[in-house]
Amino acid sequence: MRRTTFVVLGLLVCPAFGSAQDFDNIQIQTTRITESIFLLQGSGGNIAVSIGDDGTFIVDDQFAPLTDKIVAAIAELTDNPVDFVVNSHWHYDHTDGNENFGRAGALIVAQDNSRKRMETDQVVSLSNRAQPAYSEVGLPKITFLESMRFYYNDNVVDVIHTGPGHTDGDAQVYFRDSNVLHTGDMFVRYGLPFIDQPNGGSMDGMIDATWALAGLIDDDTVIVPGHGQLSTRTDLLEYRTMLVTIRERLRDEIERGRSVDQVVASNPARGFAEPGDGTERWLRAAYEEYR
Repeated sequence: MRRTTFVVLGLLVCPAFGSAQDFDNIQIQTTRITESIFLLQGSGGNIAVSIGDDGTFIVDDQFAPLTDKIVAAIAELTDNPVDFVVNSHWHYDHTDGNENFGRAGALIVAQDNSRKRMETDQVVSLSNRAQPAYSEVGLPKITFLESMRFYYNDNVVDVIHTGPGHTDGDAQVYFRDSNVLHTGDMFVRYGLPFIDQPNGGSMDGMIDATWALAGLIDDDTVIVPGHGQLSTRTDLLEYRTMLVTIRERLRDEIERGRSVDQVVASNPARGFAEPGDGTERWLRAAYEEYR
C-alpha cells in the first residue's frame, strides 16, 4: 500500500498566509482540465474556470491586486466576462477579489455562513490577520444553506455544504458532467490542513466532509484542491486517512490523561509531518478540540 508523507511548510501555512507579497511578480498559470474547465493558479486559492455558451463561472478569486491578471488570463480562454463567482469559503486568499468582480457585474455565491462572516470584521486565526468587512458590492448576492444547483455551460453544477470543516461556511463545487470537483480548503496539498477552529472549523467536520466527497465522486474525477496540484480520489482518501490517524493518536493520548505538552511531545503527526513550530501549533489547536 502506498503511503504518503505530508510535509508541513514553514509555519504550517500555504504562501497565501505568509507575509506581504509582491503581487507585481506573480504570474497566473493556466492549466486545461477539460475542454471547458480550467485551473488558474497565482497566489491564494486555486481558481476553477468554466467557460461556454452560457458565460463564465469561476470558483474563488484570490487577492484583489491580482484581479486584472486573472481577468486577462480568462480573456485568453473566452470573450465572455465572469458572470458568477462562487466563494469556497470566506478567507481573504479566496475572496479578496470579490469587490472587483462584483463591481464588474459578477454575481457572487457562497454558503450563508460565509456571507455572514464577510458582512463583519473577522480575524483569520492561522495568521491572526484582520479581514475587514466587505462593502456591499463584494458580498455574496446569492447564498444557500445545504446545496444549490446550476445548469450552466452544459454541466450540472452542484454547490454543496458538507458541514463545518475548514470553516463554518465551506462550499464544494462539483461539475458533474465534466467530473471535476473543486473542494476549497476542505482538501489541500500543502501539508497539514489549516482548520480554523475559532471560526467554526473542526477536524471531525473535515474528516466527515472528505468522506462525503469521496462518496460523491469516482476514481476518474479530477479534484481541484484549495491549494496545490490537481488530485485524485485516492489522494483525497489518503489525506483523510492522515487526519483519522492523527485524531486517533490524539484521542488516545488525551484518554491517558496526558497534558497538552505531553501530547505534543508524543508527536501524533509522526509519519505525516516533520516536527517543528508549525506542527506543534497545529497539534495544540487540535488538542483543544478533543480535550
